[in-house]
Amino acid sequence: MAKLAGVDEAGLGPMLGPLTLGFSVFEAPEAARDLWRALEPQVSDDPLRDAKGFVVADSKVVFKRTPRCRKRLEATALGFLALLDRARRPHTSVGRLLWETPSALAPEAEIVARHPWYRDLATKLPAHQDARTLELRVEGLWRAAERRGVKLLDAGVRVLPEGDLNRSFRETSNKAATHWAASLAIFQRIWREHAHGGLELTIDRHGGRMHYGPQLARAFTDANVLLVSETPVRSEYALAERRGPRAMRVVFAERAEQASFAVALGSCLAKYARETAMDAFNAWFAARAPELVATAGYTTDARRWLVDAAPVIQREQLDRACLVRER
Repeated sequence: MAKLAGVDEAGLGPMLGPLTLGFSVFEAPEAARDLWRALEPQVSDDPLRDAKGFVVADSKVVFKRTPRCRKRLEATALGFLALLDRARRPHTSVGRLLWETPSALAPEAEIVARHPWYRDLATKLPAHQDARTLELRVEGLWRAAERRGVKLLDAGVRVLPEGDLNRSFRETSNKAATHWAASLAIFQRIWREHAHGGLELTIDRHGGRMHYGPQLARAFTDANVLLVSETPVRSEYALAERRGPRAMRVVFAERAEQASFAVALGSCLAKYARETAMDAFNAWFAARAPELVATAGYTTDARRWLVDAAPVIQREQLDRACLVRER
């Protein structure tokens, strides 16, 4: 049996909204390592096959801001997360998705409370499709996984609200360092809970960096870190626990979501969490200024939105450090 894990992020570049990171960990027979093939026809990387199957691919392929794409992304995220539920029921609460998937990776309650748009998340999920239909599709996915001996061991998101990001930016003075610190909690969770007997962790490469050995050594003080290879497109390391059974091969690769099913699913989870958070953000402001046009938070439109939202921001006495990113 092989254990295959992947991590990806969404929202590192925008001016508004949270940074989100998604991850997944699978166990599969060696013959079923290609999870796209193993889970056919219930799963595909082709967005045009979303009517009958779940689409797992880079979130930029899965999602555009159209009703069909929102439904497609939601089905993938909630459908796979449902495999972790004993009754295979999809999430029904936005709050549970953002802060309890898993709760061990959630920010402290007082950090969330500083962001009023995240306090009372009453919206029910799924938001873009019929819940019963999604449950039936999950049953088909579960049966396909059972037939091939594939099991989803772990999956979820880490959401860093705007104020928490700004705090980290001030501490690190570097966006890449903040991204690494945010990711590290997930890497360590995967190592701690799933690396017994060996695991392969693939990560979408962080910017243009090529050398990760020293950072891994500082993060995993209980392991020996061996450099396997470092190239402009792929860096690989082997971790072995000094006094225990854990072992992990770590690969940082460009376009990792094209080669790793676990990374592609992590990409979809991260994107769905960010879009759901932005929906809550826009809904909170729309309740106070119905004429305010929603924003996805990216720089050009965020500047337009900040001008339009200025009266609400002033009236509600909002802390700009919890609203606008400093980097």
